[in-house]
Amino acid sequence: MHGAFVIFYCSIMSNEMSNEAQNQFQNKAQAWSARFTEPVSELVKRYTASVNFDQRMAKFDIQGSLAHATMLESIGIITAADLDAIKRGMEQILTEVEAGTFNWSLDLEDVHLNIESRLVELIGDAGKRLHTGRSRNDQVATDIRLWLRDEIDTAITLLDALRGKLATLALEHADTIMPGFTHLQVAQPVTFGHHLLAYAEMFGRDIERLQDCRKRVNRMPLGSAALAGTSFPVDRAMVAKLLGFDDVCRNSLDAVSDRDFAIEFCAAAALIMMHISRFSEELVLWMSPRIGFIELADRFCTGSSIMPQKKNPDVPELARGKTGRVNGHLIALLTLMKGQPLAYNKDNQEDKEGLFDAADTVRDTLTIFVDMVEGIKVNADAMRAAALQGYATATDLADYLVKKGVPFRDAHETVASAVRHCDEHQCDLADLALDDLKSFNPLIEDDVYQVLTLEGSVAARNHIGGTAPEQVRKAAQHILAG
Repeated sequence: MHGAFVIFYCSIMSNEMSNEAQNQFQNKAQAWSARFTEPVSELVKRYTASVNFDQRMAKFDIQGSLAHATMLESIGIITAADLDAIKRGMEQILTEVEAGTFNWSLDLEDVHLNIESRLVELIGDAGKRLHTGRSRNDQVATDIRLWLRDEIDTAITLLDALRGKLATLALEHADTIMPGFTHLQVAQPVTFGHHLLAYAEMFGRDIERLQDCRKRVNRMPLGSAALAGTSFPVDRAMVAKLLGFDDVCRNSLDAVSDRDFAIEFCAAAALIMMHISRFSEELVLWMSPRIGFIELADRFCTGSSIMPQKKNPDVPELARGKTGRVNGHLIALLTLMKGQPLAYNKDNQEDKEGLFDAADTVRDTLTIFVDMVEGIKVNADAMRAAALQGYATATDLADYLVKKGVPFRDAHETVASAVRHCDEHQCDLADLALDDLKSFNPLIEDDVYQVLTLEGSVAARNHIGGTAPEQVRKAAQHILAG
């Protein structure tokens, strides 16, 4: 009897809990829940919800909804009164979002349903009419493009500012000589200004890539609905114009499932961070006391908890590390898309966190580097001393002989012999007496010492793209002129 009673009691409680769950389900129904007979489990709810990270698109979701509502009113789907109510409601929601008082609900899955639910709460049936002629599929695709377009514009502005800081520092050090390296071995003398402008060129290409990427980002999916378009006579061109899109996506299936634009941005972001990482590697090397070419401002460095003398270049080191995570986001997005059939699939929810983080990392890194470059202090004496090591003007001596009529390969061999002689006698080519130099080739005259100096070496490369101070100034001024 006791066992039967327990079974009976549990059965009653189970039915009561089931009824309670059903009531909760009806009270907190998702936009699609009328098709289902039980609520989503709490674990699945947490697993599938995106509102914790896609709420950052709230402003752009509101922009898209207002443009969509304006179009619906223009074609007679909603009334002018509905449109006014939607505008008032959205203004209130935007205020709440910006003030941090908006109540984001996990039950409502994502940014779109959270905003729509609040709109209905504020204005009633007019809010329910807003979703006419669209789907969350084309809605989210539009929101991401609006958000990403804004991020691209920010990144371009920051890259341009960084190039300006590099060009300004290059002007200041157009005459500062340092060793140029290949294989991390002293190769030829260059100017520090010329070296900095190499990075300005890289970041210039990054701007071009982002500008080109922006063209494909700036096409509007809205109006494609779930996958096949909509039976309502929507004016997609009108909405595109209101939102500042250059064009509309031309195929509804592709429009809702395409994430090429996000992959393309991540590829551009990975290249930006790769350039930042290369620059960071050099900053770390240059700041080492063993090299001592530069000092970074204290605000970009940290000390040690045990070694009081330390000044660690944490910012460039961390930027070098963050490059790996952006590379990872690119690979993750490529992998995400490679097996998906048309059209939209839930997999695509995974596009956002990596994309958001890539954009955040680029923005934060560039913002810091713009400030950090301006605070670089240069040790010109250390750079010059390093350039005097490693026979940096050996190529100049070979060029000198070629200009005297010696075939280049013969000149190369002659100078190699002279370098070996200097190695044995612990001296530089410029330290050799004229008679010693003539012993390697009788065509060498007094004027050879002009090309064996560091200043003579860099000045001789006076052509577009060369390291001559005159060319560095022209290149830097060209960047600063925009």
